[in-house]
Amino acid sequence: MATTRAAPPPSLARRHRALRDDHLARARPSSSTSTLGRRRDRAVSATTRAYVPTDRVSELQSEGAYAVLAAAQALEREGRDIVHLEIGQPGFPTPSHVARAGIDAIDAGKTKYSSPDGIPTLKESIARYVSRTRGLDDDAVSPDEVVVGPGAKPGLFFPALAVISPGDEVMYPDPGFPTYKAMIQVAGGVPVPVPLRADGASFDMDAFRAKMSPKTKLVVLNSPANPTGGVMPAEDVEAVAAAAKENDAWVLSDEIYSRLVYGDGEDDTGNATASSVFNIPGMRDRTILVDGFSKTYCMTGWRLGWAVMPAALAKKVELLLVHSVGCTATFTQEAGIAALEGPQDGVLEMVDEYRRRRDFVVGALNEIPGVECPTPAGAFYAFPDVSAFGKSSKEIADLLLAEGGVAVLPGTDFGANGEGKIRLSYVGDMETLREGCARIAATLGKLEIERS
Repeated sequence: MATTRAAPPPSLARRHRALRDDHLARARPSSSTSTLGRRRDRAVSATTRAYVPTDRVSELQSEGAYAVLAAAQALEREGRDIVHLEIGQPGFPTPSHVARAGIDAIDAGKTKYSSPDGIPTLKESIARYVSRTRGLDDDAVSPDEVVVGPGAKPGLFFPALAVISPGDEVMYPDPGFPTYKAMIQVAGGVPVPVPLRADGASFDMDAFRAKMSPKTKLVVLNSPANPTGGVMPAEDVEAVAAAAKENDAWVLSDEIYSRLVYGDGEDDTGNATASSVFNIPGMRDRTILVDGFSKTYCMTGWRLGWAVMPAALAKKVELLLVHSVGCTATFTQEAGIAALEGPQDGVLEMVDEYRRRRDFVVGALNEIPGVECPTPAGAFYAFPDVSAFGKSSKEIADLLLAEGGVAVLPGTDFGANGEGKIRLSYVGDMETLREGCARIAATLGKLEIERS
């Protein structure tokens, strides 16, 4: 049976009408004041809509690779053929056994929330992996020291937030990965860029010693390095460790390219190794080691990384994960276990192929008059000097894209000290690399060399 809503009492109805009429009268400006009112409303609207960035984000910049990629893709939409050498995206697929582990985990229903700092089985696997790849005893690293995140960037950003107070000085490589400066700025620290030596393998150690002081709260290392591909000599790593102890500073060691090394020494996985501050006596309690799956296991889109740090710091970083990303997808973590515990032959084969591509690219670049390219000992980047042409890095990169149809990054995307350099990634297949280097040679060959 339908019901009928009762009419409101007369007194209440009169009150509703009065309120409605008053509201309409206020909303309808008189003819004498309507123009002034509209102007005022527009002024108020403009004021309330204006966004003023906080100091925390006012100086933030994106990664230049995304801007160059967007420009290259815009040209492709116009019908241009572009050779992409700008992105550090591994040129191999995720190993099949790793992908299968992720698929099986989804099929098994492992799609729920997980522990914010990572599932226990992956943390245990990472602890064992770090111990054996950094030359430590099997049980040297405890799972309590491991924090898992969606990619390696949380392992950079969140520890920075947890150890840097406003005004603290933080030293980092310049040229270097753009996130280093960004995380320092967001944490309220004072960025202290340190120039690299000519071959990009390490800090200019004289400059490092001059900038290190009791005000230094954190030193950022990256070896093998982006953008240079440099691998820091053991004596320089030890010198940084000694300076950190002397000044009671933390060291954050970004070792995301740790398995992509072309040197002679090997760990028990068969890989050549880069020196790590993590295994220097007395450094464990002041070191944050960052690594992940993207580069070694070709898992960039899986978003899975980790950091190892003192357990007390790990607890605070876990809280930052709780209140930001919540947790990392469980099925990607299951894939991570398969990557670390499964066969490593594919990694060794990939490194051999990258070495072959590196040798070709470095040789081809050094044959171009006016270009000087050191041979990188790790990662998958070449960082040639193109300053002889008398143009800025940005001008050279723009010219190569617009006229040569090849996308590279200007060295200044990685800091002011990258001026005069460009970065190329040699992850592509040999056909792509041959075509890209040929286009670079043809384009730069049209320029005059202003200095030898």
